[in-house]
Amino acid sequence: MRWLDHRDPVPDALRGAVIALGNFDGFHRGHQAVAGEAIRWAQAEGRPSIIATFDPHPVSYFKPDVPPFRLTTLEQRQELYLEAGATAMLVFHFDAELASTSAEDFIRAILIERFGAHGVVTGGDFTFGKGAKGNVDLLRTLGGELGLQSRVVEPVAAGGEVVSSSRIRAALRDGDPQLATRLLTRPFAIRGIVEHGDKRGRTIGYPTANLGVENYLRPKYGIYAVTGRILATGEVLQGAANIGIRPQFEPPKELLEPYFFDFAGDLYGQEIEVAFHHFLRGEAKFDGLNALIEQMDKDCERARQLLG
Repeated sequence: MRWLDHRDPVPDALRGAVIALGNFDGFHRGHQAVAGEAIRWAQAEGRPSIIATFDPHPVSYFKPDVPPFRLTTLEQRQELYLEAGATAMLVFHFDAELASTSAEDFIRAILIERFGAHGVVTGGDFTFGKGAKGNVDLLRTLGGELGLQSRVVEPVAAGGEVVSSSRIRAALRDGDPQLATRLLTRPFAIRGIVEHGDKRGRTIGYPTANLGVENYLRPKYGIYAVTGRILATGEVLQGAANIGIRPQFEPPKELLEPYFFDFAGDLYGQEIEVAFHHFLRGEAKFDGLNALIEQMDKDCERARQLLG
């Protein structure tokens, strides 16, 4: 799958594409509906299909101190877009130049002249251009005058409410990964390189694979039933994981620490993805290691049952 940079000319083979426009961070059910419409439209006319995204997220650009809220990395998005059937992923690098581009120039200079887009598909609330003054009406009017076709996809609802990234983030912060899974159509997952830690887990019979959480949204701190996927091999493991600051140990350090059942391999330096399935309990500090180990035994037994 091609990974395109909005600052570069689009290869000739990808001009005339239908582009799904949005941020598509979580690529949840609503995003999938927009992308799906673009892909079907492109396939019906024998055209390439492109799914766009923004990096960094515009909110991070305008509010750099906002707490991390990303649901996916660019690499995860690329895999999701490929799985959806898109020809390419287009990354808009959100910087001062893009932020100052007027909505009219975004349509004329970028979508039409640089990309040679045939059509665009958006959600009804999509905005763009300096001051977010561009909207679906401008795409329809100015874009139409310049030969750019556009379609709008209505919001997707689940459980009586519109599916949105903010709703998914709230579910994760509330310790409800199952609701997040229903809205995303897959579990929320953190991907990273396994780091060397202080190896305390080995001394108590629970060796863990330590991952930094970087720019991901922080789900509710605590213990989860998880699965892990080793990217190099595709092997899927079951386990229990702590995400948080490890109150039992000093100094506090924010980590994701999965323990995988019945696994004795070496994961150091490998890239893995940890998917959150069930919230078991919040973080806690125990009266000594024996009490901690006793609780971890119970956590792992419960995780096995839920994942089984």
